[in-house]
Amino acid sequence: MDRFSPARRGRPRVAAVVAVLAACAMAGSAPAVAQLNVICPVQAEWCALAATEFEKDTGIKASMTLKGSGESFAQIAAEKANPKLDVWFGGTGDPHLQAAEQGLLDEYKSPMLAQLQPWAQRQAEQSKYRTVGMYLGVLGMGYNTELLARKKLPAPACWKDLVKPEFANEVQMANPNASGTAYTAIATLVQVMGEDEAFKYLKALHRNINNYPRSGVGPIKAAARGETLASVSFIHDVITEAQAGFPVKAVAPCEGTGYEIGSLSIVKGARNLENAKKFYDWALTPKAQALGAQAKQFQLPSNVATPISPLSPKVADIKLINYDFAKFGSSAERKRLLERWDKEVGSVAK
Repeated sequence: MDRFSPARRGRPRVAAVVAVLAACAMAGSAPAVAQLNVICPVQAEWCALAATEFEKDTGIKASMTLKGSGESFAQIAAEKANPKLDVWFGGTGDPHLQAAEQGLLDEYKSPMLAQLQPWAQRQAEQSKYRTVGMYLGVLGMGYNTELLARKKLPAPACWKDLVKPEFANEVQMANPNASGTAYTAIATLVQVMGEDEAFKYLKALHRNINNYPRSGVGPIKAAARGETLASVSFIHDVITEAQAGFPVKAVAPCEGTGYEIGSLSIVKGARNLENAKKFYDWALTPKAQALGAQAKQFQLPSNVATPISPLSPKVADIKLINYDFAKFGSSAERKRLLERWDKEVGSVAK
């Protein structure tokens, strides 16, 4: 028979149909893997460990997207009409509160709420139960001890030290439009100094900045690698780099400093809502919160039963301000401060 005859041409088609039917039968008999889509601003190691352990505990596969807090907020806002994400896991609380205000997050009262620290419960109440505190992180500075010794400089101890001439081109802070860390820094300085004085300070700091990375951990990672001397960072991120063997040290500024309440939220219109609630409840358990320290992340966990690492910041030894989350967690205030920073600081040539 000729290889181009109708009989031979029909065989591949029949075989293909049989293969498709077999695949469909197999798919129908195999249990479907439950899915969950999570956006994760905390460090990659913690995101990966959380996904692995959650799947082990529940059988639900969590797909993690890694982005900074500001960029996470922007994506959730952009996808409002057709959400592709289910859960927002971590990152500074201000953008979570702004998203709650804008109707981008779902209300959910977890049965775990009663086990949480008062500051975490206040976060939930303030947002009308559209977000909850998962950890607390203290804002500070980091510096490379080897570079400091080489340049024969005294260690920075206060915010005012970072604007000194000897730190010219030696400081990094993240871009506040993308990073929750950097927005927390601006809001902190406004509360410590007053707004006009804070912006005078930010303009002076701008002259010493060599780069504004988009991620909040970018500056301390650059300091750890010797690419910059000092950074504006959360203290727990500096500790993480020090534990990895890098010559960096953290300091809480003498004038006083702010803090973040790293938050957890369910996206409004989540396609996998029941799985999102399961992840939310799981993430607030002591077992899940202990994963932070296992991933060498040293924030203070929100569940009162979660062991606190001895490497975590000692809040009693730090001059913390009474951070105004109601004001600085509002969309209008964030928009106003970022626009002022763009106009008076970020766009100015050095």
